[in-house]
Parts: sequence; structure tokens; C-alpha cells
Amino acid sequence: MKEKQFAVLGLGRFGEALAITLSELGCNVIVVDKDADKIQNIANLVTYAVQADVSDINALKSIGLKNVDAVVVSITSDINSSIMGIVNAQELGINEIYGKANNAQHEKVLLKLGVKKVFSPERDMGERVAHNLFSGDFIDILELDTNHSIVEVEILHAWEGKTLEELDLRSDYGLNVIAIRTLDVLNASPLASNVINHGDKLIVMGENKSINGINKLSKKDH
Repeated sequence: MKEKQFAVLGLGRFGEALAITLSELGCNVIVVDKDADKIQNIANLVTYAVQADVSDINALKSIGLKNVDAVVVSITSDINSSIMGIVNAQELGINEIYGKANNAQHEKVLLKLGVKKVFSPERDMGERVAHNLFSGDFIDILELDTNHSIVEVEILHAWEGKTLEELDLRSDYGLNVIAIRTLDVLNASPLASNVINHGDKLIVMGENKSINGINKLSKKDH
């Protein structure tokens, strides 16, 4: 399957973390920022890092931005640059465009421009913490798209003492196990022969519907 290609325009803390994580997940990632130091610091961690002004469409053309599958405009310090980054991405024919906003007014502008989704990290984190406080479960979630996520789940008692091969969560639940957490130790390359023990947690990837089903079973089981 063809690796998905992303472009991250703007390297604040959010943009930098986003670009590095996407790269670690195996994606091709182009980053663009006016700050030479930020570009130099991230250059070895992504596919291609370019010092350029995102409001300059010719600069974006020259680095082949039109060939990426999705663009995330993560600039919040300068709303004009944020807007121009999105407009330029649209002019280059990119259909999947996301934006980052630091307040409700900025978010409203980006949504009016037609971006697919606006990220507001402080608001989103506040909502996530509220849900986690309410449920008592502090489980980090990485949303891959609107229907799929990577999430850490509690194991069921019935799984204890069984290998991943015996559990076969892919066939039974449509979930792929990508890591096993035992206390503070993470096995990021689990084998089919690995045994699931009491207290373990599984990091799984799959449809949100399947993940929610496992979480409901886990709550009943515990």
C-alpha cells in the first residue's frame, strides 16, 4: 500500500510533535516553516524540511506540495499566514486540509474556508481530560481518521494466560495488536506466541466501533 504523504505548515510545539509522530508511524512528511533553526532541528526526523513562507504559493509549488495527500496548517501566531497557507493548499488542489486554531474566532475563520477539521489542542485536551476524569480511565487515544484509532485497552480476564495467536483479536474483533504494556515496560513488537498476563494492557488499532465494544466488555469484566 502506498505510504500516505503529509505536509505540516508551521512548527510550533503542536506542529513539531505532529510531524515527528507521523514520521515515526511510517508516513512521508514534509515540514515548512520560516524559522531556519526549527527546520534544522527537525530535518533529520522527517522526510523533507524546508525553510519557506507558507504564504508564498510559488515556494510551496517548488517543493512539490501539490503531491501530498493531506496538509495540516498549524500556524496560530499569525492568522494571515494561517489563512494563506490554507488558501494556497486549496489552490494546489489538495482536498484534505486541516487547520489549528488558538481561539474560537480563528476556528470559525478556518471552518469558513472549508478545512476538513480544525484542531484546538487546549480545548480538545480539556474535553479529553474531562471524559477521563469522569470515567476514571486515563487512556491516550490517537485518532487515525473519523472511524479508526490506536488506543490502549484493558484486557479481559478470559484473555489471561493465552497467546495473541490463541486470542486472534483480528478475526474476533477486527483489532490489530501493535504493542503490549506490562507495568511500565512496553513490548512494541509483540509476537503471536506472546502470552497475555494479569495486569497487561494492549495497544490496539482498529475501528472505533470495535474498540468501544472491547472497552464496554472490559468495564463489565472489571
